[in-house]
Amino acid sequence: MSLGGLRIVADERERKSGIPALLKKAGLELEARTLPVGDYIVANETVVERKSIHDMVSSIFDGRLPDQCSRMKEHFEHPVLVVEGNADDLLGILDNPMVFYGALSGVALDYNIPVVPTPNAEGTARLLAAMAARRPKSAGPLVKKIRKYADVERQQLGIVCSLPGIGERLGTRMLERFQTPAAALSASTADLAKIPGMGRSRALRIRRVLDRKCHDASPAKQDTLPES
Repeated sequence: MSLGGLRIVADERERKSGIPALLKKAGLELEARTLPVGDYIVANETVVERKSIHDMVSSIFDGRLPDQCSRMKEHFEHPVLVVEGNADDLLGILDNPMVFYGALSGVALDYNIPVVPTPNAEGTARLLAAMAARRPKSAGPLVKKIRKYADVERQQLGIVCSLPGIGERLGTRMLERFQTPAAALSASTADLAKIPGMGRSRALRIRRVLDRKCHDASPAKQDTLPES
């Protein structure tokens, strides 16, 4: 496989993983940027989020994973999640490994994002190179212009994006129209349906979720991430 002329954009924070250096050593052209979405862009519409086993577990419990999946789906046609490392390491992190596998199944089934395991940094570098080689070479920019949000704005957007059928684009429109998450969550079906791209059926689904009473209000038992 010829890697000459292939280009990959890597997030600046990936330097310490050693993967960018491995890609350069293999002959790929590498551009380091601060990416608002994903860790690697291997083609115009292909973005990769790389997670170690430990980072994957952390992102499950701190709520980053759904937001990251939503943003990848919102901005790229072909998002991919790479989980790097030995799954046996879960035994020292989680009491119930099904929490981990449940999250992986959610990524694959709920977001329709492929999940690809790799054993180590070398394996991830080879995978990224192979993915770049499968896409047509592009002389144009791989990085898209994606709006960055302040922490509070990101939290507000995350609240409305947790609603059924709401991605970043529609979530942003909801906040622009109603100004606050509280007002957006209180909006009527008719007012929600007025948002461009929303539609009445989606608005009805949102109101149905917000207005339905919870049949079982007892807290579910949940594993917590052990303190280090």
